Amino acid sequence: MGLINRKNHEAAVDALPSPPSSHEKGSLTDGELARVDEKGLFTDSDPARVEDDPETSLHRGLKSRQITMIAIGGAIGTGLIIGTGSALAKAGPLSILISYSIVGFIVYMVMCALGEMAAYLPIQSGFTGYATRFCDPALGFSLGYTYWFKYIIVTPNQLTAAALVIQYWVPRERVNPGVFIAVFLVAIILINYLGIKYFGEIEFWLSSIKVLTIVGLLILSLVLVLGGGPDHDRKGFRYWRNPGAMKTLYATGDAGRFLGLWSTFVTATFAYLGTELVGVTVGEAQNPRRVIPRAIKLTFWRIVVFYVLSVLLIGMLVPYNSTALSFATEQTTGASASPFVVALIESGISGLPGFLNALILIFVFSAANSDLYIATRTLYGLAKEGNSHRLFAKTDRRGVPIYALGLSACIACIAFLNVADDSRKVFSYFVNLVTIFGLLTWISILVTHIYFVKARQAQGLEKHQLSYVAPFGLYGTYFALGFCIVIALFKNFDVFVHVEGREGGEKFDTTNFITGYLGIPLYLIMIFGYKFLTHSKGRTPLTADLVTGKEAIDREEEEFLATKAAKQDGKKSGGWFYRRFIAWLL
Repeated sequence: MGLINRKNHEAAVDALPSPPSSHEKGSLTDGELARVDEKGLFTDSDPARVEDDPETSLHRGLKSRQITMIAIGGAIGTGLIIGTGSALAKAGPLSILISYSIVGFIVYMVMCALGEMAAYLPIQSGFTGYATRFCDPALGFSLGYTYWFKYIIVTPNQLTAAALVIQYWVPRERVNPGVFIAVFLVAIILINYLGIKYFGEIEFWLSSIKVLTIVGLLILSLVLVLGGGPDHDRKGFRYWRNPGAMKTLYATGDAGRFLGLWSTFVTATFAYLGTELVGVTVGEAQNPRRVIPRAIKLTFWRIVVFYVLSVLLIGMLVPYNSTALSFATEQTTGASASPFVVALIESGISGLPGFLNALILIFVFSAANSDLYIATRTLYGLAKEGNSHRLFAKTDRRGVPIYALGLSACIACIAFLNVADDSRKVFSYFVNLVTIFGLLTWISILVTHIYFVKARQAQGLEKHQLSYVAPFGLYGTYFALGFCIVIALFKNFDVFVHVEGREGGEKFDTTNFITGYLGIPLYLIMIFGYKFLTHSKGRTPLTADLVTGKEAIDREEEEFLATKAAKQDGKKSGGWFYRRFIAWLL
């Protein structure tokens, strides 16, 4: 399953017009040239990339059910349960339905591209390692650091959000929010320090709570749409007719409706950011060649059920000109900012905001926990690829990269700066700056997948030898890549629009322009700066490394399956219902 046929590989290369040219070999480092045989094939003997060194190896402790639940609920956060309200108020119900559906399809294409590479070669350095090996070391360097930078900023922001949610019960005049930030920070550091076994189990239950919360809200919303609420008002698509399905923004007529629609793509993108978490966990997943394809398939249903259905029902329950919705969009966080609470209020239900606030606190805590995990593993991956100090690749006996965790946790302490009102605006600029890195991550994954497909075709790796193949192939990858580039370039289009009442009376929003787009030149500077300083060259289809580390991974897979088969020997596998709905949880 997913094993490369060495004879087919060599035969395919023999069939090429000529062996790798001197130009192609020039794109490799001296160490890599030593591992290329006379036919241009990589040998699996690079000591710098051996993944079974106990001092620098992660442990494959994430179980199937944990990966599955993280795939379903891991990235569900405040972007969905809170952020949809501002998008609805700005553009109307049809606009958010269109944008969330299109961006959802793009995310699925990204996950399919990542899944094809991860299921074939689940290396510990994750997708930064794929960019280095299949495309260009400079891309791996830039992708790794932009992704790490994003999460060392997002982590303290989530901690601050958790402290703000606590203010629903404990005002800041009574207890300084810094106290709660410290409590949550210590908690997530401890969870990450205990090892992947405990992290996976805790995230499994947190994700389960998030999934149950969203399912409960969807069922309640459907009941209210059909007239089952206290007001017994069957709303249907009434608000799509009055006040309307699409709201104009900055202009009138079709132009205004288009600008309103486009503005919601940014909100939709933010809601989906973090979905690629599954790609970070591949180095610690048990039996990844079976688990990863399952997780990717579940991603599709999560997008359709949780995201698309949520915005559809919210658009049916709440008119975009609702006074309660206008108040909600002015809130920063908590239940009062959620459009679901607005829907309950509009339908005559009261008393749930406190309960929902507690659930939102779980959402934020889970996000902070997984964000610190991503930051730690990304820095670890950079060290494994030689793009950071090798100290950050060292792991303890539990397989935790403790030095990478320590540095990421120390940087997360900047959350305490966000306690002061005067620094909160500066912090929001940082968040705006790193949001673009999420899009650049998707772009990098898609570009890497294009190089991977061309490399496996050139090196004779057939589709049937892969554990998972992206269903839409390169067509889906190119489509998603084009759309991601367009969104990245025009996501802050409103900085060019004159808005009455803008701070300082400026026609051009200079501050948001800088923070919204500075990430792109930083990303490019790191790519070309790395190439200039190291004189590295990009991979060609023949020099892309599809082999290193694969033999060890194949061996791990065989040992895991043999152990699992021995444990199940003589036990009944259960009926269809058990295998379909229960077995994956055990």
